[in-house]
Amino acid sequence: MKLDAVLRRPVALTEKANLLRQKGNQVVFEVVREANKSEIKQAVETLFGVKVLSVNTMLYRGKDRRMGRGYAKLHNWKKAVVTLKEGDSIDFFAESAADAVTAKK
Repeated sequence: MKLDAVLRRPVALTEKANLLRQKGNQVVFEVVREANKSEIKQAVETLFGVKVLSVNTMLYRGKDRRMGRGYAKLHNWKKAVVTLKEGDSIDFFAESAADAVTAKK
């Protein structure tokens, strides 16, 4: 699997993800369901240039939602909590790519 296809999006706007980022130096991503921990680790290290200590993954079942008059089920998805080395960080809300790199160092 290509490394840039492993990570779908960061889960950065939840209370738990913000607490993990501030206190535990951890970042939360939604990843492809077929990805394993070593692929997730390689993808984060190469795309963001940080050192990953550990990866924890969770499978989430899609919720049932109303779509018009009937019900539909949202897709199942996988969440990965990535623990970064002390001193490394990933800034998702930087103004530009240059700011994200300087904030990382």
